[in-house]
Amino acid sequence: MNHSSKPGQSFHLGANHLHGVARFDQIRTDTLLSLVAGWADPDIRDEVIESLDALAEIVRSPRQEGELDAALEQVEDVSGMETAQVEVSIPNARRLLEELSEVVRVLSRFNPAAAQGASEIKHPSMLPTRRHLAANPLPEQSDRRTA
Repeated sequence: MNHSSKPGQSFHLGANHLHGVARFDQIRTDTLLSLVAGWADPDIRDEVIESLDALAEIVRSPRQEGELDAALEQVEDVSGMETAQVEVSIPNARRLLEELSEVVRVLSRFNPAAAQGASEIKHPSMLPTRRHLAANPLPEQSDRRTA
């Protein structure tokens, strides 16, 4: 569940708490507005419809690698879509950082080494090994053999 004060621009945990979810609704809104603006323009309306028809055909049928990307790019070009991006103000950047940090904290419970670094994990059962290696360091290899 998304507990953000701005759910349309947020990070939250997935339903199973095994992945994070980034949500930026403004990108979808801008995409649809660009598409509708192209559709409404009589000069490019036919091109927009043709590119959408071509995309629909590719989605419905088996496709070769890169075909879907090319069709999407054609729709974007014909419709005059801008790069998919969202401007984030300083207060929202701080809020997003807090939300993402919470997601990372929960996800890291399955792999604490990835979140902390293996050198920071000092399990009590490894104390004798650490003491032994401190007193008896491993020898340096001076004559490495090559194959």
